[in-house]
Amino acid sequence: MTAIGGKKFLDVLSGQAVSPPPVWMMRQAGRHLPEYLETRSRARDFLDFCYTPSLAAEATLQPVRRYGMDAAILFADILLILDAMGLNVAFEKGEGPLVEVISGPADLERVKPQAAADKLSPVYETVSRVKAALPPSCALIGFAGSPWTVTLYAVEGRGKTDKSMAWRWAHGRPADLAAAMDLVGEATAHYLARQVEAGAEALMLFDSWAEGLPDNIFEEVIIAPTRKLVARLRGMGVTVPIIGFPRGAGVMVPDYVAATGVTGVGLDTAALPKFINSTLPPNFPVQGHLDPLLLIEGGARLDARVDQLLDAYRGRPHIFNLGHGVRPETPIANVERVLARIRKG
Repeated sequence: MTAIGGKKFLDVLSGQAVSPPPVWMMRQAGRHLPEYLETRSRARDFLDFCYTPSLAAEATLQPVRRYGMDAAILFADILLILDAMGLNVAFEKGEGPLVEVISGPADLERVKPQAAADKLSPVYETVSRVKAALPPSCALIGFAGSPWTVTLYAVEGRGKTDKSMAWRWAHGRPADLAAAMDLVGEATAHYLARQVEAGAEALMLFDSWAEGLPDNIFEEVIIAPTRKLVARLRGMGVTVPIIGFPRGAGVMVPDYVAATGVTGVGLDTAALPKFINSTLPPNFPVQGHLDPLLLIEGGARLDARVDQLLDAYRGRPHIFNLGHGVRPETPIANVERVLARIRKG
């Protein structure tokens, strides 16, 4: 069977089972690579890094050069959309992202959605540069945060919280939360459509804070906004595959897959292969879900788990990945070990 444009990653997202599966790793362009640290040192701060196409493109390409990954993912951040929407966003060393707190959805109306997307033109230049430099077999993934996760940062003001304020909005201010997520979702739709225009061949939606939600709230803040965003993109003429990653969704994954319209689903570290295989259609593409901490430890247990995941999803469209991102302390040799094991067939 001929690969789509020679790209196994896109074959899988079209519903084909490929052996060995294509592989890439979330946060593959990051602090475990010495070349990334050198590139990062040339930027004034993290936002400058994301907004400088020459640097962001270089960071995107580095893991492809080193590891021969089957997909590259745009180097950016899910909070750029809030920055473009007029909120103050900063990244403090040791603190992570800090975001201007909103009091209501009106605070997200300072910049019209299409104008917010226009402000992110450096990102589209990065996409164009990367697309031109990638080898023919490597696909390019654009991405954004899903409405709940991005809005949560605007409600909480930071990521390192118990998320209780956003949850309280979900229970006590559902109309305000829905309106805020609608504004974020509309700006995100324009942002993602522009990434595709610039050359992205697939999109990924990161719902990093989907974990632990009550089922009724999960429907309201994860499934409904994602369904609306996917439908909006399709209505705008975006036809590329879309991978949804509702981290921590657990038993809600089948409902998410059935209701949102995503093309494939990213699975987190705690996903159970037997549950996934028994509840999702056999031809539905899945991505995941090696534990990043096991990737640090390495050894025979790493080898065994790689084999288990390969066996579990054999015959299903499967993209090998992690259940979360590569951590800074990850040995390069362990990444190489996993790739060699996958690619031996």
